[in-house]
Amino acid sequence: MSMSQQTDPLIGRLVDQRYRVRARIARGGMATVYVATDLRLERRVALKVMHGHLSDDSVFQSRFIQEARSAARLADPHVVNVFDQGQDGEMAYLVMEYLPGITLRELLREQKRLTIPQTITIMDAILSGLAAAHRAGIVHRDVKPENVLLAEDGRIKIGDFGLARATTANTATGQMLLGTIAYLAPELVTRGTADARSDIYALGILLYEMLAGEQPYKGEQPMQIAYQHATDSVPRPSAKNPGVPEQLDELVLWATEREPDERPLDAKVMLDRLREIERELGVYPQVVRTAPAGAHEIVSDDDGSGSGEVTKLMPGTFTAPPVTTDVDNATRLRRQSRRNRTRGAWLVMLVIALAALAGGAGWWFGSGPGSLVAVPDVRGLSFVEAQDALVAQGLQATESGESSLDVQEGLTIRTDPDPGARLDREAVVTVYVSRGPAEVSIPALSGQTEEAARELLRQNVVAVADQAEAEFDPDVAAGTVIRASVQPAAGGDPVDCSEGCLVRQGDAATLLVSRGAVPEVSGMSVERATRTLTDAGLEVSEENRTDASTRIAQGDVIGILGRDEDGNWRPGDVVTLIVSTGPPLFEVPDVVGQTRDAAAETLRGAGFEVSYSALWNIWPDGLTKVTAQDPAGGSMHVRGTTITLQITATG
Repeated sequence: MSMSQQTDPLIGRLVDQRYRVRARIARGGMATVYVATDLRLERRVALKVMHGHLSDDSVFQSRFIQEARSAARLADPHVVNVFDQGQDGEMAYLVMEYLPGITLRELLREQKRLTIPQTITIMDAILSGLAAAHRAGIVHRDVKPENVLLAEDGRIKIGDFGLARATTANTATGQMLLGTIAYLAPELVTRGTADARSDIYALGILLYEMLAGEQPYKGEQPMQIAYQHATDSVPRPSAKNPGVPEQLDELVLWATEREPDERPLDAKVMLDRLREIERELGVYPQVVRTAPAGAHEIVSDDDGSGSGEVTKLMPGTFTAPPVTTDVDNATRLRRQSRRNRTRGAWLVMLVIALAALAGGAGWWFGSGPGSLVAVPDVRGLSFVEAQDALVAQGLQATESGESSLDVQEGLTIRTDPDPGARLDREAVVTVYVSRGPAEVSIPALSGQTEEAARELLRQNVVAVADQAEAEFDPDVAAGTVIRASVQPAAGGDPVDCSEGCLVRQGDAATLLVSRGAVPEVSGMSVERATRTLTDAGLEVSEENRTDASTRIAQGDVIGILGRDEDGNWRPGDVVTLIVSTGPPLFEVPDVVGQTRDAAAETLRGAGFEVSYSALWNIWPDGLTKVTAQDPAGGSMHVRGTTITLQITATG
């Protein structure tokens, strides 16, 4: 036993008068897991104890209790069972089944990448457990290798439902990014909401990691990885491991689609596809049925019936349950018998079909379909040309108009019935002729967010450039459309769509979007102001202007020069900083020779303070004369500077 084990105060303690703590298994951010003996039922259990410093935190307490409730609702062989939850003094704990073995994380560290049979075996088990959770309306929210337990006896289970939530209570709360960043679905990063498809995304990342030997996204900072999840597509694992079959490549790509609607709906749908892949590859997971300690395990074959093969489960290091593509003689005979029966059935059906074909040939060319005429393909022709082609086949034509983005105005789009349909002679065929793109009414786009404006245009089949034009506008919130115009596909002048417009589908729109106000840099250092404006998308001139300022310290930025042209600043424009030279200087009046009061009035009128000996205040002004001043007359100083006078008596 290690020193840390010896000093752990829980080792040897009897919890809740029932569970004797034996040793520590693992320590995580929220709890420590011990192996303990349940004295009442005389069995080994895993005891998960929440860290003491978190016991006063209601959020962590609720997560701890949620794990017990979520797992207790599930009865599945691939979910770690939770037997009990309780409180012993200030200590909150869970009692779970004890599974000696390793986690999938440890197996990945040891092997780096897994074999295809190992991957299929583990993935089949994880999906089975999560399918039960999704069926019960529970989203796990923290699927990762650390939470997949690989027992020594071959059982594979998913545990740690501490972040699980009911699907009906999924909102963007403070819990939204508590999952592990490497397995975080894009919608958790961008919107903070999760459902079963968020678990599917994590499973896709997990499957990639098992096949490729590494995670698809890497970065020094967690937010770099989160950004990649939100913006990038997960690559095919075969790019790292050429031995990965295409079916598993496609399963990874399907599970990790950025849009949740494009992923499998839940774990059951993904499991069904994995089972199809197993049949296509001929690789099946070994199903291990739990038996009492010391007993044997029966391995079931691929069609679900017991083969009778008895395997003794040996303890030791887990390397993933053995997987086999071999079958015994009994299974092989059953398959051969099924194939023979299928071949016989096909022969009988072929004979019946040939007899029916021979008997019906006369009817076909008499009064049956053989007497009918086929509708010719007239797509792309004018109505007159289409009518001629139909009349040549003994059919009649009637014209109808239909809007089309793809077919030039005046040419045929389609017919009803479709080309190849067989009709009685003189039957009428409707010819749909293109009227060109449909007219659509676009509501006012000014004041909409860029995202909302793009969606409105997309719904009306009006193209819009990937990159909107932008300008800084202090009166319009950042991300809001200032102006919008539409260029007709047929040519002509652009149409202003700021307040709404009538255009045609297929036209192209241009959006001008506000970046908000130009960042305020007054009072910043030149370096910081330059960095701030550059980050906002503006360029800063290397040549600065200077100006005096009583408000801004010398060397700091007063502001930026106005734009040479009318209008707002745009990203990429060059701005010039105005740098403070400090307060302005003014000339000190020369008051030598003036009387005391006259000198003081002159200096104060020029904005300066006056100082002289207070004794001269009792002397009549007419009998005083200024003989010197400091600073001297004619020198330049900041207004408010104190001028000291030397005074003498006259007369």
